[in-house]
Amino acid sequence: MDGEVTFWPSGKSIKVKQGTTLLDAARRANLPIRTRCGGKAACFMCKVSVRPGSELQPIGENERRKLSGLEGDHIRLSCQARVAGKVIVDIPLDPLRAAVERQLARQAEENDDLW
Repeated sequence: MDGEVTFWPSGKSIKVKQGTTLLDAARRANLPIRTRCGGKAACFMCKVSVRPGSELQPIGENERRKLSGLEGDHIRLSCQARVAGKVIVDIPLDPLRAAVERQLARQAEENDDLW
């Protein structure tokens, strides 16, 4: 059986084989997820939010140790979380991009106040 991963905020979906990591699925979908360790669960940069009801294989001990309880908040390491069916993932914005968007939003608010 195949799985399907939908990534937000892009809304892009991709069909993958069961057992594919979320990081590999994102790469196949041409969506960047930051990582420094090459997918070895060493850097914690590839964390994503998985929506409730998503079908993933059970969390491994290595990932559980790295997350230190965050898995209860639906946070997973994309290099370790493996697809078991339909999955919906929220990819956080790159920190630089998030800062730029916040600044643009502030400027838009200031401009609205002038009118």
